[in-house]
Amino acid sequence: MTYFRENIERMAGYVPGEQPAAGAKVVKLNTNENPYPPSPKALEALRAIGEDALRRYPDPLATRFRAVVAEVLGVPVDWIIAGNGSDEVLTMILQAFVGPGDAVAYPMPTYVLYRTLTEIQEGRCVEVPFDEEYRLPAEELAAARAKLTFVASPNSPSGTAYGLKELEELAGRVPGVLVVDEAYVDFADATALDLVRRRDNVLVLRTLSKGYSLAGLRLGFGAGQPSLLEGLWKVKDSYNVDAIELAVGAAAFADQAYKIANAEKVKASRAKLAGELEALGYRVWPSQSNFLLARPPAGDAGRIYLALKAEGIFVRYFQQPALEDKLRITVGTDEQNGVLVRALEQVQGLRQ
Repeated sequence: MTYFRENIERMAGYVPGEQPAAGAKVVKLNTNENPYPPSPKALEALRAIGEDALRRYPDPLATRFRAVVAEVLGVPVDWIIAGNGSDEVLTMILQAFVGPGDAVAYPMPTYVLYRTLTEIQEGRCVEVPFDEEYRLPAEELAAARAKLTFVASPNSPSGTAYGLKELEELAGRVPGVLVVDEAYVDFADATALDLVRRRDNVLVLRTLSKGYSLAGLRLGFGAGQPSLLEGLWKVKDSYNVDAIELAVGAAAFADQAYKIANAEKVKASRAKLAGELEALGYRVWPSQSNFLLARPPAGDAGRIYLALKAEGIFVRYFQQPALEDKLRITVGTDEQNGVLVRALEQVQGLRQ
């Protein structure tokens, strides 16, 4: 006997990347965390939090944080909504726009939480396959006529980013809302943020988990025209972002110089690691994120994943179509990346 709704009984839940046991000494390159610490200004804000901030409810509108975001990005403050990570903003979007049977389209492989949240709402997933180069399948996405269309740019797990022109053309062809998920945009060459100014059916999502080194804080936001955010305000939890998140997040987002400097270090390490993997015979897809998608020369990604794990090196392996022969590798520090490369040499029999 089950007490769950039928769709909940049938579906599989989202499975996050593996977390090592507390205190375990590992090289963790599987969940795309930033290898560098958060801004010193964010840490100062954390230390300055007083007892009243913990005793009282937080600002339900996240006013100060949204004001900082608006100033940095150059958009009106009422075009911003904050969430407990951009994942919560995704949840708001599905709740506000999708009901039973409504189509939700996205290319695959991509962030599988889109599928999970659609199934929770009893929506209909339209999964359009990428080609081998992860080009945006705009024609097929538009043909889905979906209530919601998701494009992660840069995409995970490929690291591929899409141009403003092709995203705007897609926004003009879909009948519903286009959501551009920019979780990794801090490591990319461009952003689609300008689309929210030009299109009333576009939402752009951001997170502080990656570029700002605040994955443990859980803070993100969505940007869009107020008419599009109206429904999200109705479904969000009353006090969805806590006082610590708001204070630390505002300080971190204001410190753009620190974020940009760290992102540049990651990008330099990304290029170096890509070259080292290619020298080992891996195919590495061009990436504008803080990770690389790489296919081992023999395609034995599952074996290599397990061999690395046995050595205390965590990378991400997805047992799903189009990814069984590939690894997604977070870009760490040059030291961490060196440990990985030496282990790969040993796994491939290139190092005694």
